[in-house]
Amino acid sequence: MFQKFLSGKTAVVTGSNSGIGLGIAHELARAGADVVLNSFTDAAEDHALAESLAAEHGVAVRYIQADMSRGAECRALIEKAGACDILVNNAGIQHVAPIPDFPAEKWDAIIAINLSSAFHTTAAALPLMRKAGWGRVINIASAHGLTASEYKSAYVAAKHGIVGLTKVTALETAKEPITANAICPGYVLTPIVEKQIPDQMKTHNMSREEVIAKVMLQRQPSGQFATVEQMGGTAVFLCSPAAEQITGTTISVDGGWTAL
Repeated sequence: MFQKFLSGKTAVVTGSNSGIGLGIAHELARAGADVVLNSFTDAAEDHALAESLAAEHGVAVRYIQADMSRGAECRALIEKAGACDILVNNAGIQHVAPIPDFPAEKWDAIIAINLSSAFHTTAAALPLMRKAGWGRVINIASAHGLTASEYKSAYVAAKHGIVGLTKVTALETAKEPITANAICPGYVLTPIVEKQIPDQMKTHNMSREEVIAKVMLQRQPSGQFATVEQMGGTAVFLCSPAAEQITGTTISVDGGWTAL
């Protein structure tokens, strides 16, 4: 779609050895960007994934391990990357429980990985973007960055925080060739979501089709999952010349969820 217009740029995508992060990495590489993949593991398959991505798209791809719950490791990730023209803050975890029963350690972990990590990586990346004279910060928020659901207090708080951090980043870089925006997905068909379907079928005594329509996509008016390729395409668009004046905002890819 955009050919190789990102050639010469380096993209760091956190939480990118599967799901949305990997989908975004693929599309940025397809557009010509060199890519740094990341997760908290450091397995042979992580490095093999980087090699596969490089071979498929003809760009340089590295895998760098970093625990995104630790601020120092978040900053070290950017330092080890050496360049960061495009920063995609995607790492995230989830836990569901009523507020009185929500484990404090789960709250702390979700805020650290889903929100604080983006602060640390952004703080480390902006000087590199300014030195390079160009940059894009893309934060993966959620429909829950704009609305709420019961039992997801930490996740909703973190994603609302990501939207706020995006706006501040945009204001602080508004006079520079750097933009900051948040993508707000609804339900995306990732391997994690796919694995949830059989459990939901047992819990609700429903067929696969019923679980998808009546449980998972109940709040997604399109009745369809978004795809990781669509998330990647949106990220690539935000890096394109057409998006040079798009900054400090959210782009919902949620099948109409936040229109309700």
